[in-house]
Amino acid sequence: MLHAGQAIVDEVDAAIGLGSTEKCVATARRVTDLFLASAGNFNSEQVELFDNVLARLVKTIELRALGDISARMALAEISEQLAPIAQAPPAIVRHLARHDEVRVARPILQESSRLSTEDLVEIAETKSEQHLLAVAGRWWLKEAVTDALLARRFASVSRRVVNNPGAKVSTGGYVIILAQAESDPDLAVETGVRADLPSELRLQLLHEATEEVRSRLLERAPAHLFEEIRHAIAAVAAGVERDMSRVRDFTAARRHVAKLKDSGELNEAMLLGFARQRKYEETVVALAHLAHSSIEVIRPLMQSLRSEGLLVPCRAAGLSWETTAAVMECRYSTGAMGPAELAKAKSQFVKLTRDNADRLLRFWQVRSTQPPQAGGRGH
Repeated sequence: MLHAGQAIVDEVDAAIGLGSTEKCVATARRVTDLFLASAGNFNSEQVELFDNVLARLVKTIELRALGDISARMALAEISEQLAPIAQAPPAIVRHLARHDEVRVARPILQESSRLSTEDLVEIAETKSEQHLLAVAGRWWLKEAVTDALLARRFASVSRRVVNNPGAKVSTGGYVIILAQAESDPDLAVETGVRADLPSELRLQLLHEATEEVRSRLLERAPAHLFEEIRHAIAAVAAGVERDMSRVRDFTAARRHVAKLKDSGELNEAMLLGFARQRKYEETVVALAHLAHSSIEVIRPLMQSLRSEGLLVPCRAAGLSWETTAAVMECRYSTGAMGPAELAKAKSQFVKLTRDNADRLLRFWQVRSTQPPQAGGRGH
């Protein structure tokens, strides 16, 4: 091997000395083929020799062939050949993994066992979204790597991490994913069926999820998670219902809002302030006044898990969408409407005309003042 090694070095020197990109590419391919032919039989010194000569050739090609598509394709070929080799020359592998051209870097990033956790973290912190996607698809990822990947907050990368059963995700990583899942139903479902998602975070995800997402989660749940997800959904629903239907005393709120009305201070800005501070009673009373309705009509709408009805008095009162959204959020002791649910409500709000809202609200007002019907007719 000593003589063969010297011959390889001489060939590389000649190729570089000629200054021909084509010659360097051909030599790089030949050196790679020589390495692959006996990769499992080389000792560390011999691997280092190949590492050095390939590094020289590749760097020469990069310097002389900027913008040369055929040269980049040759480097991508070499990357594909070296990626699955456990004893691949480590320095050239790390170099190719950091290549700005993702076609060159991708095979190494996806497959090479020569990359350390430190290599992968550095690449996740510094390279492009496409590079991160390649890393996220590796068959096995430590939490340190997924933390670095998720910290960049690319939605596509988060989805690939969640869909990778070999990716370990930390609690902090899941917190980032759950924030993204609020506006991404598919990500919410894929995250919800992960076996390693902590139970408290699964409960949080379900709390923020729409009914559609909850249904899909039950459909997709693997056997060992089905009961946990079903119980979590039931617990979330029961908690929201308790929160929304608990006994409320409106006496103080009535007095406070009446004073504001008498002094001319009751307006949309005041209602927005009540809603944002989650002053439920004041919000209900103020909305009733501004919509020319009553607490008896507004309160059931605030208690409903559905948002459509509450849009009616908000539109009738001439409220902006900002204030309407705050009123809807005020129904919960903590924010429970995700971006997707809010977007759907906003679409319904925009379509609802003020005239239609006035008519509906008057109808509900009349109905609320009618005495209950006596029992059905006897037979």
